[in-house]
Amino acid sequence: MHSREGQLLTRTLPAGIEVLARVPASSANLGPGFDSLGIALGLYDEIEVRTTGSGLTIRVEGEGADDVPWGPSHLVVRAIERGLESAGVWADGLDVVCRNVIPHSRGLGSSASAVVGGLAAGRGLAARFDPELACDDAELVQLASEFEGHPDNASASVLGGIVVSWTETDRPADLGAGIADHTRSYRAVRLDPHPAIRATVVVPEERSSTAHTRGLLPEMVPHGDAAFNASRAALAVVALTQRPDLLLPATADRLHQGYRSAALPLTTAWIARLREAGIAAMVSGAGPTVLALHTGEFPAELRELAAADGLRVIEPTISEGVRVD
Repeated sequence: MHSREGQLLTRTLPAGIEVLARVPASSANLGPGFDSLGIALGLYDEIEVRTTGSGLTIRVEGEGADDVPWGPSHLVVRAIERGLESAGVWADGLDVVCRNVIPHSRGLGSSASAVVGGLAAGRGLAARFDPELACDDAELVQLASEFEGHPDNASASVLGGIVVSWTETDRPADLGAGIADHTRSYRAVRLDPHPAIRATVVVPEERSSTAHTRGLLPEMVPHGDAAFNASRAALAVVALTQRPDLLLPATADRLHQGYRSAALPLTTAWIARLREAGIAAMVSGAGPTVLALHTGEFPAELRELAAADGLRVIEPTISEGVRVD
């Protein structure tokens, strides 16, 4: 077997190495920052991995336990294997336990968390075997974003706090689009949120497909809308880190939420309700969860109205990134 870098995987991990990865949920876009702004939220999945002499055992507890494959195709297992491969090591067998808290298909980055947690666990096993094989944050962002295809959720789960992420390619800009063979590099920087900012998520029971909601977006948008979002995304960085009084205007969007609104009627109605109440609310990722960022208490009357609509109201912390013990 060969690693992606073309090096022969000559080192096999002994049985009995154990790690526990604890990885947060995330929300992407934060209104105007489509595919670029993200935030880590204190809802945590845990992935416990132990090397064995042969075979694969996987157990899934909590969210998604009845909905995901319990074998080699499981996303966490594939991420663990990629983490091992990237370190140039392998394991003859794995025992994996996933304890899931993050709601699936709700716009809270459950797939990115699974990828980040699996990669971190795989690299953690390698580092227990040889400390020189430890993975830094930049490499973990790159590996996780390769799975996801964009870095906003993945980098938030890696770095914690608030992230600004972007993609670089080796394609010359003057060649235009449609060049298939080029390398993508995924980058991200962490911002520390203003200490007064709090997060609340309003979570519907319905699920949403990222592929479906992304497919609702047009290929072209008006120049005025693009300019609007550029200004608001820049303002969002200021509001999130220094001026939380600007959160409401800083989270306005014309690039993606309006195009998805017909597919997310309850989400859209709740964003409008919260924003009318002066609370900066937006679609969390591809939805249907609503993310609210605010500085005071989340109003009790809105909590009661949400419960009447069958919605869960959760107030997670703005969290640190993935941790491996």
